[in-house]
Amino acid sequence: MKLPTSYLKGKVRSSVRFMVVGFTGSFVQTWFFLLAMWLLNQPEKGSVLFYVAFGIGFVLEMIPNYLFSNWYTFGTRPTLKNAGGFLFARAINLVIQFTLLPFMLKLLPTWREDYLSLIVIFFAGIINYLILLLFFKKPKES
Repeated sequence: MKLPTSYLKGKVRSSVRFMVVGFTGSFVQTWFFLLAMWLLNQPEKGSVLFYVAFGIGFVLEMIPNYLFSNWYTFGTRPTLKNAGGFLFARAINLVIQFTLLPFMLKLLPTWREDYLSLIVIFFAGIINYLILLLFFKKPKES
């Protein structure tokens, strides 16, 4: 049985699959974040424990995200090169989210935070995908 995205061509297929993996990863990250928030007795937004809960969700989501990025998105196997590229892309993603959102909130104070965060996450996702394209390449067949 072929997956529905199997009928798409090359970069279109990998970008659609990237979105599927990203959406699933966002769900997993949110679930782990909420679980950590519950375990830490609902720390106040902006507190150190709030960011610890966020970090727990972010890190625990990376494991399945990396594996599915290999298998499903890019059709590759885990290697040190693509693991390093994945960690690099995730670090850039995190920096974009932590710096661009506060900047956008100051620049556009009348906009709702949830709308701006969606724009920032979408932008960070595009950058993340472009970085991953550099590291997740199928080996040439001889």
